[in-house]
Amino acid sequence: MRILLDESVPSHLGGLLTNHHAVSVQRRGWAGIKNGRLLALAAEEFDALITADRGMEYQQNLATLPIAIVIVLANSNRLPDMAPLVPSILRALDDLQPKTLVRISR
Repeated sequence: MRILLDESVPSHLGGLLTNHHAVSVQRRGWAGIKNGRLLALAAEEFDALITADRGMEYQQNLATLPIAIVIVLANSNRLPDMAPLVPSILRALDDLQPKTLVRISR
């Protein structure tokens, strides 16, 4: 699966997502782009966006999502807090349906 890591997610998280191709927003050159436009751009190249932005689901019309969104609800957006959730993220990615939103927490 092709995954875009939002600015709110440490780019090193991508290396923990085995069997998936993850690229950060920064590496793609899309830093600072607002969520609606970012999702539209991402839909052209990626299957899912992983974010720690808890407001994402309230800022977007979930019925018209262009790609799947995975919201990671950790204590912080630092890698040591997010890394323990990687097994749950990987399970979610295995079953992820297009244009859906999934929340991952402890």
